[in-house]
Amino acid sequence: MSEAMIPERLALSGQDRDCTVLFIGGMTCGYCANAVHRALSRVPGTISVEVDLAAGCAMVLGSACLEDLLVAVTGAGYRAVMEPGGSPGRGPRAGGCGCSC
Repeated sequence: MSEAMIPERLALSGQDRDCTVLFIGGMTCGYCANAVHRALSRVPGTISVEVDLAAGCAMVLGSACLEDLLVAVTGAGYRAVMEPGGSPGRGPRAGGCGCSC
């Protein structure tokens, strides 16, 4: 997934759901991607989550509130922004994985 090809938010025609794309900082391994996936999956309104470690992003399908998604990622110890190249908040794992991989 190229950052240039990912729109910030895609409305799924005719459905009360959308796809929110978050760019995640601090993921360095499969454990990190799984931690982000678990955190986002627990947010109310989330239908499905796809985390792409190589692209450093996560796509969330559902009606989950953006702020709740960002809080979930930060709570898991990672950084998240809506735009590539944005200024992510600093979570505990900012600048390193921290998962002992």
